[in-house]
Amino acid sequence: MSKYIVEDARKVTTRRVIEMKRKGEKIAMLTAYDYTMASIIDASGIDIILVGDSASNVMAGNVTTLPITLDQMIYHAKSVVRGVKRALVVADMPFGTYQVNADEAVKNAIRIMKETHADALKLEGGEEILPSIRKILDAGIPIMGHLGLTPQSINKFGTYGVRAKDEAEAAKLCHDARLLQEAGCFALVLEKIPAHLGTKVAESLEIPVIGIGAGGGVDGQVLVCTDMLGMTADFTPRFLRRYADLNSIIGDAVGNYISDVKAKDFPNESEQY
Repeated sequence: MSKYIVEDARKVTTRRVIEMKRKGEKIAMLTAYDYTMASIIDASGIDIILVGDSASNVMAGNVTTLPITLDQMIYHAKSVVRGVKRALVVADMPFGTYQVNADEAVKNAIRIMKETHADALKLEGGEEILPSIRKILDAGIPIMGHLGLTPQSINKFGTYGVRAKDEAEAAKLCHDARLLQEAGCFALVLEKIPAHLGTKVAESLEIPVIGIGAGGGVDGQVLVCTDMLGMTADFTPRFLRRYADLNSIIGDAVGNYISDVKAKDFPNESEQY
């Protein structure tokens, strides 16, 4: 019997996620940054694994996603790909690797794909980065777009608050979403926008729209794995649902280990050679 909790254990492709939208099947997506976590998530039946530049926060302890480098993202993506059999693996292009010009963008995109064996890339932004998106797509590399709250632009926004609440920004988001689809992106992430706007965009596009804080009217959902597993106890946005409390579980396990070592209870006779 397959380990997957889903019926279809075939490898997920960009074409399949588009088919999922057409069939009305919701798409489940989570982040992962290492081999072990990726293996567990993949075996559980996740559709898409995002190697997010949120590794900058989760794995390295940075305040923003900006500091993570191309080499670091390649390292994380290579580790994840080794642990995945079924899920579509999408790797974030880090800040500074595609904003300079289209030639630099495609050079970096090709390097990520060649060295990591990821299935696709994700870029933040709309009309402003279309030349880079088109150049990467022309090279045969699938792209997932990302609009709404784009963390790589945090210094421009000055806040992690909800985006596109006013009419002008909402209109621009809808315009950018259409441009990304027309350019050839296979999917789109919408982050932290009003639910009604997420629904409107999803209904207007043929490509799947995956939300994080974008309401239930989109085609799928994505969360950061350490957040939904309850490892980051101090992060409590409205859109987050915790499915475990690993912060407490791991803390208790480590505490019990320390106690056993101090009490000379570990290792016992059966745990020695």
